Amino acid sequence: MTKLIHLLTTLAPLLPLTSAQYYRGFNLAATNPSTGACKTEADWLWDFQKMLSLPGGFPYARVYASSDCDTLVNAIPAALSAGVKLLAGVWAEDNAHFEAEKAALLSAVQKYGSSWMLACSVGSEDLYRGDTDPNTLASQIYDVRGMLSANGAAGIEVGHVDTWTAWVDRSNDNVTVASDFIGVDGYPYFQDVSIESSASTFWDSINAVRNVVNEVHSGAWVWVTETGEPVSGPTMGAAVASVENAQTYWSEVACAAFEQVHIFWYVLQDWTASPSFGVLNSDGNTIYNLTC
Repeated sequence: MTKLIHLLTTLAPLLPLTSAQYYRGFNLAATNPSTGACKTEADWLWDFQKMLSLPGGFPYARVYASSDCDTLVNAIPAALSAGVKLLAGVWAEDNAHFEAEKAALLSAVQKYGSSWMLACSVGSEDLYRGDTDPNTLASQIYDVRGMLSANGAAGIEVGHVDTWTAWVDRSNDNVTVASDFIGVDGYPYFQDVSIESSASTFWDSINAVRNVVNEVHSGAWVWVTETGEPVSGPTMGAAVASVENAQTYWSEVACAAFEQVHIFWYVLQDWTASPSFGVLNSDGNTIYNLTC
């Protein structure tokens, strides 16, 4: 029996998760799409309750910042009330902003503990934009992880979110090594890909990142932190923004991804943007069928 228990313990990380065990959530902006004003606690609560009411339920949300718009000040009480956990964000593009973000995250952990937090992303697409260098970003990831660990949140995973092209760029390997999780943003639409080829293009990009991660930081999980298809906006090569194509992408990509990867869909609402990726219109109703 002892040998059997040891075998099962060894194999546990290799066993597939059920769909209910994969994180499924939405990206949420800190501003109200109607007014552009920073969201209040009531606004965040509306978002979280709406996510939970959608087919299948979405109990996780990714927020981009900690200090900007008092994101954590207003989002955490709403998340705790709704029973939603947050993938917190810490902007890293300049030192003053980074320190303000760290301070806001520390204040939140000291006030609420860490039960509200699923994980923390240090930076978002910084490597893609060229806003920093890999060594600096890796150091910031270690910095935030150390801060959380020293304040009772040692179990929180700390990683980074960037485009799939940044992760497969081997000059960025130090960031991959530093990250507990690898947050991947991938949009076939921005690769000028037709809807007929979008699903295969998406999975090709995810698998390309996985191949690098398996070599550089074996055991780190690859998360999908942004993907989606716009309901409106300009044509990008063979990529046409439409409700019909957004529906197809959801049916072919989202429904499959929910069964095999942690994923944060882009985005819950953004009806004033162009291109617009939101699944809800200005009335809070779904634009296309989200049932899988």
